[in-house]
Amino acid sequence: MNNTLFRARRSGLAALAALVAAPLFALAPLAAHADALDTITKSGTLRVAVPEDYPPFGAVGADMKPQGYDIDMAALLAKSMGVKLELVPVNSANRIPYLTTNKVDLVISSLGKTPEREKVVDFSTAYAPYFQGVFGPADIKVSGPADLTGKTVGATRGALEEIALTQMAPNATIKRFEDNNATISAFLSGQVQLIAAGNIVAAAILAKNPPRRPEAKFVIKDSPCFVGMNKNEPRLVAKVDAAIAQSKKDGTLEAMSKKWFGQPLPASL
Repeated sequence: MNNTLFRARRSGLAALAALVAAPLFALAPLAAHADALDTITKSGTLRVAVPEDYPPFGAVGADMKPQGYDIDMAALLAKSMGVKLELVPVNSANRIPYLTTNKVDLVISSLGKTPEREKVVDFSTAYAPYFQGVFGPADIKVSGPADLTGKTVGATRGALEEIALTQMAPNATIKRFEDNNATISAFLSGQVQLIAAGNIVAAAILAKNPPRRPEAKFVIKDSPCFVGMNKNEPRLVAKVDAAIAQSKKDGTLEAMSKKWFGQPLPASL
């Protein structure tokens, strides 16, 4: 064997020996990301994305402080974790990007669940009612589409509830208006007996304390709200779900619904 070949083999064997002797940690994969619940607990602060221009879920009050159903829910979760609350105002477009880039720990911003969103974030159990339904005064007895026969219902032309109700209640007299304000005015003035609208529209009517106060008769379409969290955080999801379950059990969510929506929690929640 010539000296050149011998030196090459010896060099290769030396490299192999060094690799075998290397500390195991040098070959180990990078550590997994920090657990989100531990991070929140250690920091002592829960950062929550909330709306500031979508009452009654979130808005700026007369005292210039945020208020609304989502604000109260954020405070409830921070209390359940024993940490301070940091509210981060967001809009519909940036609320999920704020979460996925770790600017916030949770999204509590009237967030609905869709298959597309489930690919990006995980969701809690439902915490807030969001639905389209039929509303009317207490003295009008209606519990389903069949009871609308002979009744007049105001609805906004082209809205989801107007389209669905047309199919659900073919014998109802549906008076269609061009926008929500016109539909609301028709109900308040008595032009129609009932109104088909979202529960936040009904809440806006109730906030004016009108003589004709709408109460929920039945749900047309149920689209509740969920807390959004980053993927693969099972301990955080479990913590949030436990707090929501407790708030349903002890009546806290019921009180929040009556406070902000003027209605009890729907049975479906």
